[in-house]
Amino acid sequence: MIKGNIYPVPNPAFPFLGVHFTPRMDGSVWLGPNAVLAFKREGYKLLDFNVKDAWDAISYRGLRKIVWKNLSFGMNEFYRSFNVHAQVKQAQRFVPAIGPSDVVRGPSGVRAQALDKDGNLVDDFIFDSGSGDLGKRMLHVRNSPSPAATASLAIARVIVEKMEDKFQL
Repeated sequence: MIKGNIYPVPNPAFPFLGVHFTPRMDGSVWLGPNAVLAFKREGYKLLDFNVKDAWDAISYRGLRKIVWKNLSFGMNEFYRSFNVHAQVKQAQRFVPAIGPSDVVRGPSGVRAQALDKDGNLVDDFIFDSGSGDLGKRMLHVRNSPSPAATASLAIARVIVEKMEDKFQL
């Protein structure tokens, strides 16, 4: 039924991609991923929850701002995470023949997305070091905005340039 990637045109008013289809090597097709808050840093199951991690997230001003800016859209995204029929209804806009019996819940993943204090998604890598003697010998590359970018040779070139500059290689 689905032979290639299907992505909706992103709505620039929202920081979410929307439903999409991703064919896999084994012939299966993944519907998603979607973008919802994980309530546990290493929470790979739908209902994983950690009080400290959840509190850290909701106490951050930037998260509260993006939630309020996108409350209705975000709540619908959460709803579709739990309700396969609602997710399928969204997917039928692109593939009308798909039905709930075609969909099984797949694995969850966690992708860290940097968010500034004003509730804006950070759209690029963040390079920084620690402080003190140890910090001088480190380069942290944070906020990989796209899973595909982590394997990109162009991004690797930028990282190498940062390393050459920082460590005078």
